[in-house]
Amino acid sequence: MAQDVLTDLTKVRNIGIMAHIDAGKTTTTERILFYTGVNYKVGETHDGASTTDWMEQEQERGITITSAAVTCFWNKNQINIIDTPGHVDFTVEVERSLRVLDGAVAVFDGKEGVEPQSETVWRQADKYNVPRICFVNKMDKLGADFYFTVDTIKSRLGARPLVIQLPIGAENDFVGVVDLVEMRALVWPGDAKGDVTMGAKYDIVDIPADLKDKAEQYRAELIETVAESSEELLEKYLGGEELTVEEIKAGIRKLTVASEVYPVLCGSAFKNRGVQPMLDAVVDYLPAPIDIPSINGHDINDEEKVIERHADASEPFSALAFKIVAHPFFGKLTYIRVYSGQLDSGAQILNATKGKKERVGKIFQMHANKENPVDNVTAGHIYAVIGLKDTTTGDTLCDPNAPVVLESMTFPEPVIHVAVEPKTKGDQEKMSTAIQKLAEEDPTFRVRLDEESGQTVISGMGELHLDIIIDRMRREFKVDANVGKPQVAYRETIRRAVENYDYTHKKQTGGSGQFAKVQITIEPLGAESEVQYEFVNAVTGGRVPKEYIPAVEAGIKEAKQLGGLPGIPV
Repeated sequence: MAQDVLTDLTKVRNIGIMAHIDAGKTTTTERILFYTGVNYKVGETHDGASTTDWMEQEQERGITITSAAVTCFWNKNQINIIDTPGHVDFTVEVERSLRVLDGAVAVFDGKEGVEPQSETVWRQADKYNVPRICFVNKMDKLGADFYFTVDTIKSRLGARPLVIQLPIGAENDFVGVVDLVEMRALVWPGDAKGDVTMGAKYDIVDIPADLKDKAEQYRAELIETVAESSEELLEKYLGGEELTVEEIKAGIRKLTVASEVYPVLCGSAFKNRGVQPMLDAVVDYLPAPIDIPSINGHDINDEEKVIERHADASEPFSALAFKIVAHPFFGKLTYIRVYSGQLDSGAQILNATKGKKERVGKIFQMHANKENPVDNVTAGHIYAVIGLKDTTTGDTLCDPNAPVVLESMTFPEPVIHVAVEPKTKGDQEKMSTAIQKLAEEDPTFRVRLDEESGQTVISGMGELHLDIIIDRMRREFKVDANVGKPQVAYRETIRRAVENYDYTHKKQTGGSGQFAKVQITIEPLGAESEVQYEFVNAVTGGRVPKEYIPAVEAGIKEAKQLGGLPGIPV
């Protein structure tokens, strides 16, 4: 089946799981892996046992720090999933994941609705025009309100939610969902804790009587929206004919792929309810690689010349490197999204961004931090390769005989800075190596050597971001570092002009002695000036021999470095 999927791209979905922190992204991903048979038991975030949160820091803190790629199969479809962080400090992981994904599942807390980071990741998905479905999670939580969450999707995100499920019960009474497409109820039996199938089995029953009117109302709204997807369906709808289930699904899919609507489902991943219908929705409504527009790039020598690449194995190879990971055995893992063509292990490719040829070593299909070797990669899939020495995040990789440069990736500037130094002098080289490797992985982590203070200053997106960096240096590279605030390089400046300042030099040590008188004017340069210091020789008529002038300037420069009252440079 896996080989069939490699060639039949209609059966491939590249999706991300995105949300505000603690909305249940990783728990949802764990249930997906369990129900698709990838994992034989459920890994819980609070136990530090989830598959995608494999880093020690993730397991200890119960949060996702780095995006992790996993692959599973559902109803003969391959789903490549990237579980992304919810914390704002790691927004770069969401940014680069959405750049290479075809669709996404936006997870919302059923009590909180749309939260601040929900808005951030939604805007990032808007930036790359990524189709989405919405999963209102934690419907078992005290205070959970499905309809409130749907309203916040409208009001805070400005999106058009398309409700295709209704919850049956809420909080402790949440037992299942109403499927508005097929007008049936899906009910998970008994207490989730006592369910030996862990939610794998559920009953299909009639819609509860107290929900029939509401279900009919939302079903009518659903049908009206779906009818807009094509003239044929609209004509059928206006003629009073019933739309078939297949027609409804096709209409929802068309509108979703075009990002005109966002189907809304609900459930409780932790209580094992509602995840399988969400997987069905991923397959039914999110796009395959061939459903999205072709990727555009430009000629390697002419940015105005547009080149298209389609998700087709017969086209020349092209891919984007979207993530670099330091590996303890392989050195450097480069995650790539293949947009066109094929690639064999051992092949020579061109890094079109840098103009350098690279040799591909091994190729892996990744399952979190586990590698599954493959010999060949094809368009529409996500892989990791080793052996690429000069490739960094955002670089285009392509066939040397058909070069193309794809649109790269942009990242925000760091907002916080700290100074670091190794606790022992012997660790200086180890610290430099560690920082270099970590900076290769993370485009928002920067390092510089302050020339004036001599300090190594690292910069990141927040305190948690840099805490994780320091912790990784200690655990992965065995470097303990002292952390402090960077020294501020203070400067004096001149507020107003001082004109015709006189200095007289007298020195008598026998003989004729030395005598000189210097008159200078000091004044501030304008705010628009591009230089910090300018020396003007205003002597006219040769009254002072020109060989004396450099000595005067040298004296002024020396005094400028020593400064005035505080003793800091001017």
